[in-house]
Amino acid sequence: MPSYLENLTLRLAVGVSQLPEEFRARHTAYLLAAQRDDGGFAGREGASDLYYTSFALRSLALLGALDGEPAARAANYLKSRMAGQTPIIDFVSLLYGAALLESAAGIDVFREAPAAWRDNLAALFEQFRRADGGYAKTEEGQSSSTYHTFLIVLALQLIDRAPPEPERLVAFVRSRQREDGGFVEIGPMRKSGTNPTAAAAGLLTIFGAFDDVTRQRVCSFLLDMQNDEGGFTANTRIPLADVLSTFTALLTLTDLGALDEIDLPAAINYVRSMEQPGGGFRGGAWDEGVDVEYTFYGLGSLALLATRPPDDR
Repeated sequence: MPSYLENLTLRLAVGVSQLPEEFRARHTAYLLAAQRDDGGFAGREGASDLYYTSFALRSLALLGALDGEPAARAANYLKSRMAGQTPIIDFVSLLYGAALLESAAGIDVFREAPAAWRDNLAALFEQFRRADGGYAKTEEGQSSSTYHTFLIVLALQLIDRAPPEPERLVAFVRSRQREDGGFVEIGPMRKSGTNPTAAAAGLLTIFGAFDDVTRQRVCSFLLDMQNDEGGFTANTRIPLADVLSTFTALLTLTDLGALDEIDLPAAINYVRSMEQPGGGFRGGAWDEGVDVEYTFYGLGSLALLATRPPDDR
């Protein structure tokens, strides 16, 4: 069975394939031009890193352009980053980038890895497990993170390992829901956020643990996050929408069967307005640049909205 991330990529690729050819070509050209000499991708400054490389590879996969020399160069970059200490978020980026390269280009990044590497990695993840049933952001962290718990479960799926004691994980996720219907990132927080809510919803979906009451409360919270711009805000304290929160809200509402309850034309216009003539997406109205991460969120949002961007910008 495909993992959560693999299934998501397939779903989004279907939506992107319905967008105009010139739109797809524009963003493919932007992404390919962003690849560094070492085969990786970077943010808006600094060297290549696994996090941004994963988003670039995800975007290229959605566009049907993850093949040939760019894929081979990206694989060499991932191989170069397999040794040494790597934060959890980068572990997931490495694993998912490798999975994409294998499925799209037939390149096995882990071909020369030790036979027990999956078991060793699963054991490493358990060092981040905490008494509340979730996983912390770092080995020193005392409290679990909703988002990093989601990341580790995704990583375990990618290496074909089941999370131990899933009932504890579900109980942990449920403990992070608040009166407003959403979920928080860390325990002391009282006000929910769009992205922790999406991560919690993803976890409950993976474990088949959604009930009707939780579904209704999550939908109600997320629907309130759409603002006058048409996009979604990260939380009630931030007045401006962003493309990341818009994507995670759209994905969660789609999965919960509530996408039609939003202002769809406004959401479509918002995401379209973030696209740049030379390819790539801004993060929000406040943003003056583009990067490969927000480009993935822009592409993914348009795929979920099943809309066609303007033929020409």
